[in-house]
Amino acid sequence: MAQHNDFGTQGEDIAVDYLRRKGYILVERNWRSGHKEIDIVARQGDTLVFVEVKARANLMYGNPEDAVTRRKMHLLVMAADAYLRCNALDCDVRFDVITVTGTVQNPYIRHYEHAFRPGIGI
Repeated sequence: MAQHNDFGTQGEDIAVDYLRRKGYILVERNWRSGHKEIDIVARQGDTLVFVEVKARANLMYGNPEDAVTRRKMHLLVMAADAYLRCNALDCDVRFDVITVTGTVQNPYIRHYEHAFRPGIGI
């Protein structure tokens, strides 16, 4: 596996730990529907939170949140819809983005709650 993929996986681990410390309950990781994937599904109270994680060791290729394009948002919304249908859920949902930069030993985490709403954007 490429080194950047390793950091991406480690970034997701860091994001899960961060969310747990904030009181979120982890429901799923890397849930897939066809080619669409949701990095983290968590619960905060009565709200189901779909979380996209972007991890970068450095900012040479730009800020990680810039990688959450309109197309990516569209795919996340489609995946979330499939998740809700697959699990027969009818609940409040929200879309968050967590970025992780730096190193595993000293990560810098940014959490964008309500990062986007379907049809509106980030």
